[in-house]
Amino acid sequence: MSVSNTNDFEANKVEKSYDKMSELTAFDETKAGVKGLVDAGITKIPQIFILPPKHRAVTCETNFIFPVIDLEGINEDAIKHKEIVDKVRDASETWGFFQVVNHGIPTSILDKTLQGTRQFFEQDNEVKKQYYTRKIGKKVVYVSNFDLYSSCVPAASWRDSLFFSMAPDPPNPEEFPPACGEILMDLSKDVTKLGVSLLELLSEGLGLDRCHLIDMDCAKGLSVLGNYYPACPQPELTMGTIQHSDGGYITVLLQDQIGGLQVLHQNQWVNVPPVPGSLVVNIGDFLQLMSNDKYISVEHRVIANENASRMSVACFFGISPWESHKLFEPIAELISEDNPPKYRATTAKEYRNYALSKGLDGTSALSPYKI
Repeated sequence: MSVSNTNDFEANKVEKSYDKMSELTAFDETKAGVKGLVDAGITKIPQIFILPPKHRAVTCETNFIFPVIDLEGINEDAIKHKEIVDKVRDASETWGFFQVVNHGIPTSILDKTLQGTRQFFEQDNEVKKQYYTRKIGKKVVYVSNFDLYSSCVPAASWRDSLFFSMAPDPPNPEEFPPACGEILMDLSKDVTKLGVSLLELLSEGLGLDRCHLIDMDCAKGLSVLGNYYPACPQPELTMGTIQHSDGGYITVLLQDQIGGLQVLHQNQWVNVPPVPGSLVVNIGDFLQLMSNDKYISVEHRVIANENASRMSVACFFGISPWESHKLFEPIAELISEDNPPKYRATTAKEYRNYALSKGLDGTSALSPYKI
């Protein structure tokens, strides 16, 4: 799938009476999300979801093979360990993404996570809308499009989301929705262990001490985001999630077998094939900054699907609220006369405020910090 496209699309005609803010507000106030539109039987998507032609998906065949890394025996054999470090480093430098198998999290936990989060989104709206909010700082948030009202975003994305701030200060047990609370607590424990292992591998890949990124508290902040993508009657006009890169250090993603995740690689959109039992790992903006562009935080997106709903659960190892004034800059050990810093120092608060203000507009949140 090519990023640029020379074919002309006929732009959607917007009626003069169209009031975007009124439609956004009306949609938001239903607290029913995109799922509510589908349940109502719509056959055409509302104007607020229609992307300008240049932002829509264009299909094209590619011959790239998405990297898959087997973590089995990671700590049992020194030669095997080095091979895995090399594979993780290479994928992080060239793709910014890779899949892991034999990662240690039981398939039963992964399956129950997808089932539980899907059950939340597919339950009666009167039950789930009690969690619907746009209040900043809440530890459990159900919402459709966090950046719904951002003027920078070309259109709303065809998805609903359920967010949890899991570490270092998780919600109280009674704050979790019954459909998925218990399994998400179990998943968080397992994914934290995996996150530590991945950060150790990434540290070694940078030529640093194995614990360097852990000692920088890169595994302390964890949030979990369930994204539900209902079947879309006009998938060619919208996107499940428009192109963006992730903040934080690394993301560990669980996806179902529907597919739709695409990664930007060598100016081509490449499908990430669903592999049963696997997890997708990607580098976040802060690790790109800290590694001084050694590792890359790559844009990715989710295309809409006409025939089936899609479920994914992303686990973000990122910046905790208590780190809001902490300075982040390229790691000193990686800087030299031949490799000067490519970014100025920034605080987590400054980065977060900028990222939130611009929303998912298809541009990098690192741009203001480039030297």
